[in-house]
Amino acid sequence: MEMKSVTRSLRILEAVAQHQPVTVGELTKIFGLPKSTVQRTLVTLSEAGWLRANRKDTTRWEIGARVLAVRPAALQGSSLFAAAREPMIRLRDNVNETIHLSVPDALDCMVVVDRVDSSHAVRTFHEIGDTSPMHATAVGHAILANVEQSDVEELLARSLERYSDATITDPQELRGELDHVRADGYAVNRNQYRPDVCAIASAILDEDGTPLAAVAISMPSSRYDDARLPEWGRLVAEAAAEISARRLGS
Repeated sequence: MEMKSVTRSLRILEAVAQHQPVTVGELTKIFGLPKSTVQRTLVTLSEAGWLRANRKDTTRWEIGARVLAVRPAALQGSSLFAAAREPMIRLRDNVNETIHLSVPDALDCMVVVDRVDSSHAVRTFHEIGDTSPMHATAVGHAILANVEQSDVEELLARSLERYSDATITDPQELRGELDHVRADGYAVNRNQYRPDVCAIASAILDEDGTPLAAVAISMPSSRYDDARLPEWGRLVAEAAAEISARRLGS
């Protein structure tokens, strides 16, 4: 009985991935199961972090980006991964710092889904599948600067954890920081999350302006130089724009 339940859960997870965003009623028709059984399975998978309710229509379900933490190769066939790889390599070659591609898991966190390493012996490193907070990272700020203001306010209504003396936890200060990101086209993290780690990131946008991911230049703070920030910001913003264009086939 327990194995049958596990198999059913996996099949429902696969169906959500294929048909997302999908309702309980639609899944009930697909599997011919009682609505209560499907709903219970969805809630269990959600509590375990595999699924989430669609934020714009909470009656519909979708997989979360955290699935990539277990199976990052699942992204490799996607248009985002295919579009991002070459620009990330060129960006790394230009700056010789580690380049990360991260996607948002709703407003909960950012998830690293690809990485191109620098050749420096001392460099930053994130495992594929690593998560980081939206409010304390350059990739998170790049995403937040491009979502609806109601989404920003939803995040600011939470208790924002402080990770270092540089972490922005004041809502008004964070709003101001996001204004700078919108004006500059890129976000900057100076030791806000991990000690001695800096990053510059820009959002990768869908056709309608929805932020799908963010690409970042990441480096030890010992190599961060304010004088080079305009150059780094321009390069990462250009890489993000190229990824967006390549993904859309333009």
